[in-house]
Amino acid sequence: MDQPTTGPLLADRLARAIALGGPIPVSQFMAAANTHYYATRDPLGAGGDFTTAPEISQMFGELIGAWAADLWDRAGRPAVAWVELGPGRGTLSADALRVMAHAGLTPPVHFVETSATMRVAQAERVAGATWHDSITTLPEDVPLIVIANEFFDALPIRQLVKRGETWHERLVACQDTLFLPIAGTSVPDTIIPPALASAASGAIVETSPASVAIMADLSARIVAQGGVALAIDYGYDGPAVGDTLQAVRGHAYANPFEAPGEQDLTAHVDMATLRLVASASGAATYGMIGQGAFLRALGIDQRAAALGEKVAGDRRRLVDDMGELFKVIAVTHQDWPRPAGFGA
Repeated sequence: MDQPTTGPLLADRLARAIALGGPIPVSQFMAAANTHYYATRDPLGAGGDFTTAPEISQMFGELIGAWAADLWDRAGRPAVAWVELGPGRGTLSADALRVMAHAGLTPPVHFVETSATMRVAQAERVAGATWHDSITTLPEDVPLIVIANEFFDALPIRQLVKRGETWHERLVACQDTLFLPIAGTSVPDTIIPPALASAASGAIVETSPASVAIMADLSARIVAQGGVALAIDYGYDGPAVGDTLQAVRGHAYANPFEAPGEQDLTAHVDMATLRLVASASGAATYGMIGQGAFLRALGIDQRAAALGEKVAGDRRRLVDDMGELFKVIAVTHQDWPRPAGFGA
């Protein structure tokens, strides 16, 4: 089995590819960088680059587990499969499964994860899981309970930049060892959302074909099989103008075009578009709401009070600090009940 390529060699390979074939799309640069990044390390926690909500407090996964058990109970307690996309260390699922078991829900666990490094960490927390490289091999004979927490933000985005009156694909060029974004070939105006077509010169519009494709496939499965998908992520109500591509390294923001493969690249998620894709598939959709409002509706304040003073800071990070930046949507089969947390 080939060993992962080291960070500097990835940068060298990208530089050579650009020298030979010309600048590459932002989406290609982001995909190559994140594929290498997640394959070669555990990026989570104090010793890594960032911390996700499940790693902040057990309350996050516990509330998701209670949410899932409640919906499953009101749906008639069918046989289901638990699925997490990009499950990190498996912490969310471990906490959720523990709570679900108390309610009588003990589903088989399926993780969609391509990183061998992260699969090892997940196996330590969740015994008996089945791993998948993509959603195409998930079970087809039972409803799915799918959790996607900070999953879509790491998928590659396409950036379109306006120069004068013309829109261009944003590309990544390389000068010596310096990667930098440039305006590439022009694109038809018809691919720009009409509401954004008259944006000022210099404006950037982002799309994520990979996210749209995954949501379309997930929604089609839920319509065919039953179940629910819950997506929680950096989110906005698009389409909108803005450059949200960012890098995090050592718990600090960095230049996203430096050190490809050595830092986490993310972009904010157009939750409105994902919701429209799900609706077009025939699924019922709920949200978008802030993570803070969602967790409060699920009872995080009462749970924090029960756990005592030591979790007050964790509750503040999840509800106040992350409460508006992170957005939540749910997608269900039309015959499934309305999920908790999304109002009456």
